[in-house]
Amino acid sequence: MLPPGATIGILGGGQLARMLALAGARLGLKAHVFSPFPDDPAFDVCAARTRAEFNDEAALAAFAESVDVVTYEFENVPARTAQVLEAHRPVRPNPRALALTQDRLIEKEFVQSLGIATADFVAVDNAGALPRAVARLGRNSILKTRRFGYDGKGQTQLRDGGDLAVAFRTLGGAPCILESVVPFAKEVSVVAARGLDGEFRAYDVCENLHEQHILAWTIAPAEIADATASAAIDIARRIAEAAQYVGVIAVEMFVVVDEGRETLLVNEIAPRVHNSGHWTLDGALTSQFEQHMRAIAGWPLGSTRSRGRVEMRNLIGDEVNAWPELAREDGVCLHLYGKKETRPGRKMGHVTRIL
Repeated sequence: MLPPGATIGILGGGQLARMLALAGARLGLKAHVFSPFPDDPAFDVCAARTRAEFNDEAALAAFAESVDVVTYEFENVPARTAQVLEAHRPVRPNPRALALTQDRLIEKEFVQSLGIATADFVAVDNAGALPRAVARLGRNSILKTRRFGYDGKGQTQLRDGGDLAVAFRTLGGAPCILESVVPFAKEVSVVAARGLDGEFRAYDVCENLHEQHILAWTIAPAEIADATASAAIDIARRIAEAAQYVGVIAVEMFVVVDEGRETLLVNEIAPRVHNSGHWTLDGALTSQFEQHMRAIAGWPLGSTRSRGRVEMRNLIGDEVNAWPELAREDGVCLHLYGKKETRPGRKMGHVTRIL
């Protein structure tokens, strides 16, 4: 167990790193944030900062020597970055877990190897492979880049009569994966943590609603059958154990209803604290951010018990301008990320309400 006063190195300086640093401070853990961007909001609240590119190996080595353990707030950390850091300090979650989630094809194959269901998928390495993939899955499918996609970026839905070559070029000609469209009833996620000693704890399964491919609302607990919720948590546990995971993990799933029976398909894995877990800041005894810091520091995991039914709403783009009214509203917990520029589609903050 790292003692209070230890330093956690965080790769990335966005709002997730900011909330990790704040949660760590409550436990007496310091945060050293590494990011190439000078205006990142985590820089406002950390004990130390390094501004450098993720391929600057000298800066990475110096950063590693100044911390006790390294974690990250986003999954697109270059593989070489993780290798350089691991030579000096523990990296948690481990680089293998990171690699599993950086490539949609590898991720889907990993999940299916555990006997866990996903949407049907086919690898599409080049434009010539796309017609063959469509012949297998049909036009009711989504073409996604294997790497670097989030919030609807890096994907396009195929349409009847659409030009397949154009669809492939739209995504930059990068290796892709074609996935069947799932006729889901709900999108849910399990936010959970696995400790250094293998202890596993999950929060209530939550339901997520998206607008323009960006998470807009999360409600916890999700309105699903108890058996479905138990199955979803078990899926997250199996994934975390197979990856020898340490830290907070989020597993996004589709709930499919057939003749009144609910089944689950895994959509994506996020090897980090997750937007759909923000409700835990005010709605659970231990937030996902404190839980992550506890796990990677080797501490016992905290209670995941909720304080009641909770709703979280993201403040996206200009929605943040309503902060004065939200600050006046009784029962609202307001979180602003300190970002200096408001842009359409940018997550500027969130609010939670205990219902």
